[in-house]
Amino acid sequence: MEVTKQDLLHIAKLANLTIKDEEINSYLTNLKDILNFANIVNKAPVDNLKETIGSNTNYNVFRKDEIVEFEDKEALLANAEEVEQNMFKIPKVL
Repeated sequence: MEVTKQDLLHIAKLANLTIKDEEINSYLTNLKDILNFANIVNKAPVDNLKETIGSNTNYNVFRKDEIVEFEDKEALLANAEEVEQNMFKIPKVL
């Protein structure tokens, strides 16, 4: 696919980008490379491939939610701005 200077400037305007005159050739080259690669990917033969959901079999592993007593509550609450009934007191968030 051939990209012109006008195409590049139009895309830059749509994306609200400012491109300097000395940068235009570099951007044109990069954009052409990207579009050529996209063309190669689009032409990849995928007719005989099976559907896949993912490339690996990883899944989320959850741990059991357990209540654990903390031994040194005073040290835990030492940095709190306010404490009420042995808990952090924070401002209401509405």
